[in-house]
Amino acid sequence: MTVLQATGLTKRFGSFLALNRVDLQMRPGEIYGFIGPNGAGKSTTIRVLLGILKATEGYAKIFGKDSWRDAVEIHKRLAYVPGDVNLWPNLTGGEVIDLFIKLRGGQVTRRREELIEKFSLDPSKKCRTYSKGNRQKVALIAAFASDADLYILDEPTSGLDPLMENVFQECVLKAKREEKSVLLSSHILSEVERLCDRVGIIRKGEIIETGTLDELRHLTRINIHLRTSNKITDLTSLPGVHDIENHDEDVSFQVDTEKMGEVIKYVSQFGILKLESMPPTLEDLFMRHYEQSGDEGAF
Repeated sequence: MTVLQATGLTKRFGSFLALNRVDLQMRPGEIYGFIGPNGAGKSTTIRVLLGILKATEGYAKIFGKDSWRDAVEIHKRLAYVPGDVNLWPNLTGGEVIDLFIKLRGGQVTRRREELIEKFSLDPSKKCRTYSKGNRQKVALIAAFASDADLYILDEPTSGLDPLMENVFQECVLKAKREEKSVLLSSHILSEVERLCDRVGIIRKGEIIETGTLDELRHLTRINIHLRTSNKITDLTSLPGVHDIENHDEDVSFQVDTEKMGEVIKYVSQFGILKLESMPPTLEDLFMRHYEQSGDEGAF
């Protein structure tokens, strides 16, 4: 069973190919991280999924319904937060939150008040007085206060301070516990790493990798910090060892995952006193992809 499925999703703007046969699949209760630099195709993919743009080729389905033809029905069960929220300037934040909840066919509940307090929002102020961060708060409160089955969040914490980012992460994890699904497009890789069950990396309109973080770790290197009783020799000649740095008695380096066993066997003969092994982070994985491709795109 899938909540969201995109198959061969292609979008052209004239001669420009924005999306090239993008495939996505999300299961119920899953948090899916969607990452890539600016211009990679994240927001275009999301707009096609939402029925805002029509795909040139391929199709997208949410809750088993066509994203373009059945957009109105789909949006009754979906909450969307963009990265740059525009609100009605003469309405208060509270009025906008209530409007969004009712547009989805929901009822205003105590959850609304709890979220307003958590996000430290003054709902009595006119939206024209709000900072970017407060506009994001309005959209996030409206989304999480509604009884949605799928949350599509496109750079949702843009403009929020670190404390509010933590509140946002708590809301996402609560949605997961309630078996809701979340598609999270974010430039904050630590956020994606903490929250997401699976990750898709998009580059130049194409999905280049997808899977759990554990499944993707083979694509990059493990960080090793080591102290031995005898000085290690010929470490540079070992296959799979990179970026060696000496720190007094210690040495740190990176190892290709598939060479880990051979490297540990070699260094153990020098008498290991301390060994720290750190799996690659999502940032390591992401940056290695873009270094290999020669892209200069920034988040």
